[in-house]
Amino acid sequence: MRHFALAALLGLTLIQPAHANIACGGDFASFVQGMKAEAVAQGHDASTVDAFFTSAQYSPAVIKADRAQGVFKKSFVDFSRAVISQNRMDNGRHYGGKYASVFDRVERDYGVSRGVLLAFWALETDYGQVQGNFNTLNALMTLSHDCRRPELFQPQVFAALELFTHGDFDPALTVGAWAGEIGMVQMLPADILENGVDGDGDGHVLLKTSAPDALMSGGKMLHALGWRAGEPWLQEITVPRDLDWSQTGLETKLTVDQWADMGVTARAGSLGAGGLPASVVLPMGRNGPAFLAYPNFDVYFEWNQSFVYVTTAAYFATRLEGAPVFDAGNPDQGLNDDQMKQLQTKLQSRGYDVGDIDGILGARTRSAVRTEQARLGLPADAWPTAALLSKL
Repeated sequence: MRHFALAALLGLTLIQPAHANIACGGDFASFVQGMKAEAVAQGHDASTVDAFFTSAQYSPAVIKADRAQGVFKKSFVDFSRAVISQNRMDNGRHYGGKYASVFDRVERDYGVSRGVLLAFWALETDYGQVQGNFNTLNALMTLSHDCRRPELFQPQVFAALELFTHGDFDPALTVGAWAGEIGMVQMLPADILENGVDGDGDGHVLLKTSAPDALMSGGKMLHALGWRAGEPWLQEITVPRDLDWSQTGLETKLTVDQWADMGVTARAGSLGAGGLPASVVLPMGRNGPAFLAYPNFDVYFEWNQSFVYVTTAAYFATRLEGAPVFDAGNPDQGLNDDQMKQLQTKLQSRGYDVGDIDGILGARTRSAVRTEQARLGLPADAWPTAALLSKL
């Protein structure tokens, strides 16, 4: 997954991480030598490069974690109920008060509402308590060597090298998530170079130990990714039973006024400004929870590309700002893991790009499901059922 990484080195001219293209796979020691040669070619001193890479090791545990993201196979209701605990709600209120002045600065400078950052802080590291124990350099080098996504991770190694040259990364001791993210809101080194903020004024950007640094940097990153100040991101709604379900999903954006004319209402409070573009999102189909997703919701996918995670994080943010618990409704029975893989295989054979056959109901699979539902005369709500699978 691709999380934001935060933190820039204050007052320094930085070498921007190059887009490396070192051949993946093969002997790991040879790969390390290739990365070292590339680092020197980028202008780094050879002795600095040697010191940075000397402890690099291949980590089978990182590959195992990369291949085992089964948590995202849960439905929205199951996943959200599992991760949004009463303890996390209580701690959200506690930390929201403790760092109120920091959240005020984030809102003033970057336009990001405090519930948004609190939710990420909670879901990523339990407010900084569980930041991961994978050696960051080993994680990045292992994923750079692996041939699944080397183009994503190789530049992160050189970004970490740049942090190292300024004393802000210890290749032997820096630890974090399995995918190389660092700190309280789990950020990648390249993003650390671009958007870091010294939130506590100590002259350093320390995302592992300083909540002000992490929160201010997170706000800056969201702003850079297009967050729109003063606008909502997700809102629970009530939808009429005769809604044109083929119009739902992130691919369709109508104005709030147009949705209201179609019978969509806010479950609590009022809908956003009438001219705002928005999508009706049904994580578990027409009989489950329903939300209106505003432009800021799209920014969430720059943080994490899992539909279930993103929807949960956005909903959690609304809860932390006073929204009620969602109405789970009575969703139709979904598919189990084997059935989901069968469905993805069938969709792929029909020419749809559903990504990996992984059993995860992501955005591309949902889009394909909606199209096939409409073709087969089923309610096109993007929630796959046994009836759809049998018709395919």
